[in-house]
Amino acid sequence: QVYLVESGGGSVQAGGSLRLSCAAPRTILSTYAGASLAWYRQPLGKERELVASVTSDGITNYANSVEGRFTISRNNGRKMMYLQMNDLKPDDTAVYYCFFNRWNQDSWGQGTQVTVSS
Repeated sequence: QVYLVESGGGSVQAGGSLRLSCAAPRTILSTYAGASLAWYRQPLGKERELVASVTSDGITNYANSVEGRFTISRNNGRKMMYLQMNDLKPDDTAVYYCFFNRWNQDSWGQGTQVTVSS
């Protein structure tokens, strides 16, 4: 298991922006650089869903619902991943989780709450 720490959640009004961060402070650099990373979210009472992912080669993928509004990025040198969220909507309200996969082993962060009010 990889230790992951998310930050940056909070409450905003619709149309606002937030930036989530995910750190992997105890992971060695080469392990981090080779990992596939992603953000998932879980609205209250619903299943967890993929928001965005980025491979070790930097290839990104987005859920249709966030395409054009969210941007995922990674900084391997700092062992950090980010999710820039713009034009937030009430439907984006959820707990957001950082995800890390290397050698077919999954790790999850503790989650950070994002609440968007109308």
